[in-house]
Amino acid sequence: MFEHRAQPAWVAVEDFLSSAVVHPDKALERAVQSAADAGMPPIEVAPNAGKLLKLLVQISGARRVLEIGTLAGFSTIWMAQGLPDDGRLVTCEYLTKHARVARANVDAAGIGHKVEIRVGAALDSLAALEAEGREHFDFVFIDADKENNPRYLEWAIRLGRPGTTIVMDNVVWEGALLDPSLDEVNAPGILSALQMMGQDLRLDATVIQTVGSKGWDGFALAVVN
Repeated sequence: MFEHRAQPAWVAVEDFLSSAVVHPDKALERAVQSAADAGMPPIEVAPNAGKLLKLLVQISGARRVLEIGTLAGFSTIWMAQGLPDDGRLVTCEYLTKHARVARANVDAAGIGHKVEIRVGAALDSLAALEAEGREHFDFVFIDADKENNPRYLEWAIRLGRPGTTIVMDNVVWEGALLDPSLDEVNAPGILSALQMMGQDLRLDATVIQTVGSKGWDGFALAVVN
């Protein structure tokens, strides 16, 4: 995985914003700690980004959310908190160990009744959702292996509807999108997905650069036409 380099001032500002504005609750702090205790990589979204996901779910009026990449459930909790009580979130996690930790975290957060965790390769889980004839999703968050970003984006469109909001994390990747040789594993998938967002007439999209504890990165925001 490409090494992200955060500058001290970026982290200090992020910490201030988290404590002064974002206010992550104890359940979210528990999720981060549980990931560390389980030996997971510290790659969950920053608290200010998690709060943004929650607000975007609320602003979009979403009732059904799809997440690709669960980890310990940090972003899952944020988005589920933005759903109405009868809303539902389906999240796809490749590793059984991670799914068990996430299940405990969403249950402890009091939003477990909203969350379904699908274990296995996300592409298989997404195909199964289509085969089951599930109701279309209103909001999709993509934060998994970057090699498959274009495929995940295609599934987000297929499982969405006109007006569905799509957020894709880690799309700047320390500038590797300009020079894929910096990370020949992840950068090509990131670049391909961004080009798809810019060219596919089914989507209207933008990208926001970010800096903070996760280094120099960014996220893409798209709406299905």
